Amino acid sequence: MAGFRNGRGRDNRPPQQQPQQAPYGYNAAPPPYPQQQWQQPPQGQSYGQQGQAYGEPEYFGDPHQHHQQQHAAANNPGHTQMFSVDDPYAQAGGYQAPPVPTGPRLPWKQLLSGIVFRPADTFLQMRDHAVWGPALSVTFLYGLLAIFGFDKAREEALNATISTTVPYVLMTALGFVLGGLILGAVTHTLARQLGGDGAWQPTVGLSMLIMSITDAPRLVFALFLGGENGLVQILGWATWLATGALLTIMVSRSHDLPWPKALGASAIQLVALLSLIKLGTL
Repeated sequence: MAGFRNGRGRDNRPPQQQPQQAPYGYNAAPPPYPQQQWQQPPQGQSYGQQGQAYGEPEYFGDPHQHHQQQHAAANNPGHTQMFSVDDPYAQAGGYQAPPVPTGPRLPWKQLLSGIVFRPADTFLQMRDHAVWGPALSVTFLYGLLAIFGFDKAREEALNATISTTVPYVLMTALGFVLGGLILGAVTHTLARQLGGDGAWQPTVGLSMLIMSITDAPRLVFALFLGGENGLVQILGWATWLATGALLTIMVSRSHDLPWPKALGASAIQLVALLSLIKLGTL
């Protein structure tokens, strides 16, 4: 009975010490954190694979699981989600522009011969280079001789005095230069409206060279046979078709356009050359 009163019969463990309650108005100190023991990772596993066990962030251990958790919480309040917008106007499966060459500017001799014998490669290489020197020189020289390719204009020039003929010939040459600049600018503007991306200086200069070079065979025969000769008329139509082909290739290479759009951009210049020069209505 004595042992029962002393508490030995119920529990022989010593009584647990209860924490003292802080006085009113004071916060009790937080209990100390339990000491964390650093565990040795099992054999064959790295610390990155046991990131959760050692207190490391979860994405250090499993990046795929962390990526899935990011997508799961992407639409929750306080989170933002990255998205991409597809371009419906991408040229997938459409016309692919040719690569832009990195070659240097061609000298004037190679440029003139390249327009005749290697037009596609020449126009592609010169698409970013201005050709004002050859274009203005060749067009002005062509204008000096063009007046003698028309019967009526040649008679007026030959029957007039030298003081009258020289200014007349010079004004005609300047008119051809100005007309070539205007027609080339129109072709460039139409090409840009149709989606082209070329520069205006190469387009205008190359169009002037094409206009002058392609009409050279007709002009040579017209100087001796006259503009109304049948052979000269046939050469006029043939060279006009050659002008259309070269202008189409030039616009296509200079503006990265398919040939139907390039031909449409050159249409006004071709019609003007046909009515003013090839048909002898200047």
